[in-house]
Amino acid sequence: MKKALLFLLILTAVIFTSCVPSQDLIYLQKKNDSESTPSVNPVMAKPYRVQTNDILSIKIKALDAKLVEMFNASETNLNAQSEQSLYFNGYSVDDHGNIRIPVLGEVNVLGFTLEEIRIKIEKQLLDEYFNKEANIFVNVKLAGLRYTVNGEIASPGTKTLFQEKVNVLEAIANSGDITMVGNRKEVTIIRQYPHGTEMHTLDLTDRNVMNSPYYYIQPNDYIYIKPLKQKSWGTGTTGIQSLGTIITLISLVTTTIVLLNR
Repeated sequence: MKKALLFLLILTAVIFTSCVPSQDLIYLQKKNDSESTPSVNPVMAKPYRVQTNDILSIKIKALDAKLVEMFNASETNLNAQSEQSLYFNGYSVDDHGNIRIPVLGEVNVLGFTLEEIRIKIEKQLLDEYFNKEANIFVNVKLAGLRYTVNGEIASPGTKTLFQEKVNVLEAIANSGDITMVGNRKEVTIIRQYPHGTEMHTLDLTDRNVMNSPYYYIQPNDYIYIKPLKQKSWGTGTTGIQSLGTIITLISLVTTTIVLLNR
C-alpha cells in the first residue's frame, strides 16, 4: 500500500513538473498584485535613425510632374509594393552611409531620422534645382520594416511589414505566435547599432514590457525565442501528454521485465 502511494505521489509530481504552467503562456500579466490599475501611458519611442543596409523609399512630387520624373520609379513599380520591387527601386544605404539620388548624387543619411532626411533633400532641391513656386513635396519612408524571427516560433524566417511602427508582440503574431514550449519570459532581441551588436531580453508575460525601449522593433532586428526545459525533457506540454508518456514508459519497462523473466 505504501509503495503504491509513493508511486502515485512520484507520478503526480512528474506530471506537474513536466507540464507548462498557464502563467508561462499568458502575455502581459499583472505581476504585482499590489499595483493599482495603471492609466494609459504612451511609450516614448525615440525616432529611428537610418543605418547602413537600410532601404529608403523616396518620392518627390511637384506641380509639374515631368520636372521630377527622373527621381521616381515608374508607376508600374510604385503600384507593386512588393519586397522585391522596393529592393530594386529603393535607395540602399551603402557602407559609408550614403544613398545615390539622380541629379543630386550621393547624399549622406547615416544617423539621420526620416524627417531630417526629408528636410535635407528638400533643401538641396530648392537650393540647386527648383524654386519655391515649383511646390516641391518630398516623402521619405523606410521600404518596409524587415526583421527575422527564429527559435520556438510557429513560422520562423525573415518577414517584412509595411508599417511605421511594429511592436514585438505584433512581430511574433505575424510569425504564427510562440509555440507551447517557447520561453515567453526570455525573448531575445539582437539589434544592430553603429557601434556594434547588442542583445536585449524581454519578458512578454509581464505587462511592464510595454514600457521597455525595446518593445518596438527596428529594421534588421533578430528575435530569438528560447525553448523551455519541458522540450528537452520530452514528456509533453500538458498533463494528458505527460501522463501518456509516463504510461508508455511504464508499459515498456513492464514488458521488458516480463520478457527477461521468461
